[in-house]
Amino acid sequence: MLKSAAMSTLTEILLVPGTRPRVVTDCVRLVDEEVDSKGGLSGLAIKGAYMVVKAVKPGFITEAVDHMLDDFVRRLEPFATEAQQKSEPVGPFLNARAPAVADALLAISDERAAGAKNQTVKKAYEKLRPTAKKNVEAAIPRIGRLIAKYGSGASPAA
Repeated sequence: MLKSAAMSTLTEILLVPGTRPRVVTDCVRLVDEEVDSKGGLSGLAIKGAYMVVKAVKPGFITEAVDHMLDDFVRRLEPFATEAQQKSEPVGPFLNARAPAVADALLAISDERAAGAKNQTVKKAYEKLRPTAKKNVEAAIPRIGRLIAKYGSGASPAA
């Protein structure tokens, strides 16, 4: 559940000028935590590609999150609205729909990667895309907690 008084949208909660910079910082932290949590050979590839992206353009991750945040919020809005309408906490609601949430979010990054001018970044994304859905699904609990953090009265349970 998000704000309990008036039915607030994710845009009203996450994208307002005073809150947006904190949300961007939290999203970058979420990405860092997700990358750090990856293990095995695929985890090494993810960590390596992430380091390449960060080395190619310092600040790229923060810029990319800020640039894509509106689209991410727009894609998450239907899920948050449905959770709100059902009076369900957003975290568990998203978790139960992880494949659909991942598809919604990946559609944005797929579109962006297709138009990327930086070939190193584009190739790194293309190399990791086959496992991206599994990785985005793994991030859904953190995404739900992040949304709940900014929605008053929401339990960040995931």
